[in-house]
Amino acid sequence: MLRMNTNALRTVEARIRDQIAASCESDNIPGFVAGVHHAGEQIVVAHGTANVATGAPMLDDTGFLFGSVTKVMTTTLVLRQVERGLLDLDAPVVKYLPDFALDSPGAADKLLVRHLISHTNGIDADLYFPDAKGRDALKTYVDGLASNCGTLFEPDEQLSYSNGGMIVAGRLLEVVTGLPFHDLLAHEIYGPVGMKDSGTSAEQAILRSTAVGHFLDPETMTAKPTTMFTLPDTWGPAGGTPIGSVADLLAFGRTHLAGGVSPSGVRVLSAESTALMRQVAYDMESPNTPPMGMGWVLYPFGDTTVLAMSGASPGGVSILCVVPEHDLVFTAFGNNPGAIMLHDQLLRWLLSEHLGVRIPTLITEPEDVNLTPYVGTYRSNQLRIEVSIVDGRLEERTTYEPADESQERIFTEFAGGTTSAPPQRYVPIRPGLFAPAGYPLEMFDGYLRLLLVSYHDVRDGQARFRNGGGRLTRRA
Repeated sequence: MLRMNTNALRTVEARIRDQIAASCESDNIPGFVAGVHHAGEQIVVAHGTANVATGAPMLDDTGFLFGSVTKVMTTTLVLRQVERGLLDLDAPVVKYLPDFALDSPGAADKLLVRHLISHTNGIDADLYFPDAKGRDALKTYVDGLASNCGTLFEPDEQLSYSNGGMIVAGRLLEVVTGLPFHDLLAHEIYGPVGMKDSGTSAEQAILRSTAVGHFLDPETMTAKPTTMFTLPDTWGPAGGTPIGSVADLLAFGRTHLAGGVSPSGVRVLSAESTALMRQVAYDMESPNTPPMGMGWVLYPFGDTTVLAMSGASPGGVSILCVVPEHDLVFTAFGNNPGAIMLHDQLLRWLLSEHLGVRIPTLITEPEDVNLTPYVGTYRSNQLRIEVSIVDGRLEERTTYEPADESQERIFTEFAGGTTSAPPQRYVPIRPGLFAPAGYPLEMFDGYLRLLLVSYHDVRDGQARFRNGGGRLTRRA
């Protein structure tokens, strides 16, 4: 394997430091921290402020919420139990959770364990936020699915990013191991990987340097801290509560880079299970939705595959990328949702300039498309999207429809105080694929391909599903 020399390492560090400083200034990102491990060398760069209310600086070892990066850890835990014979990927979930049910008769009985971690389960629970704490939080979540959440599609029929599937998997882990999910995460991931700065609660985070998320004040356009640090305990396995540092995520990424062996030499997962997570479990064959493995999203950049997962938290966003062909791990966190743009810029620079990976053009110039099949109303859990034709383009109006006051409170705080957005227009790229108007098409060659919208399964002249950000809504 190619070794990275010290001069190359210094070049990477200098470029990342300059890019972070410029982007934080121009995009009102209070603080940002990033790390790169390549061929035995490692750097961490921190910039700005971890919390504008206190003025605490963002440090190399400042902790932050992992968000959905946790899903790769949850998947790793599931496969550890498969290796021990406590779980079978091809067994029905109800074998282990006999009371598991959904608000669609018989739907839960069809789900296999593998469907939970490959996002092919169809559970319609993307915005379901039961507010429960403590040892029984995941049980409360799973029990509530029976009366609150149905399905979007049959298992393996489609692919839709699934918070619900990961949380059910977390409860499954509790039942077969007898340990609370957070204890299992600490004992079987944090410990053997060497994630010494990681925790699972705000109570642990307060004892050390920890960043909080921020949102832009619409009147002053200055950053203000979030009013909610973590999501409820019910969202732990999907990424609501685990916290740690860039060095910790680099160590976890290196464990997957090394076929399941941690930097300290402890085997966390077998080489076979690590490889299984990288195999394509489902492919929508649409540019905006990369193939899905188990836990990992498999981003193709030409002939190079980037194993990736990003994670939103209240006012913050993280990312973890592993590039096996080039022995590289990249991770970052910014404490403003707009930091996802900087994640994309840094990842693309690392691939193209540092590694020499050719990033091909993902989408070509727009073409004339019949827009009629895509017009209509699409729904998922507590969400309605109205699609119409305005001035020769598709226009989408998204409305949040909270099930109760508790759901509204949690989601509103998670979204920074607002749940409404102005109508968004889309230009057709080809039948079934659309790009948000006003953006250069090359912007979608990287991680931001998720901003594209696609429509699927056209029957009798109407699309059945809309896909935005990897999440499906179904025609009402």
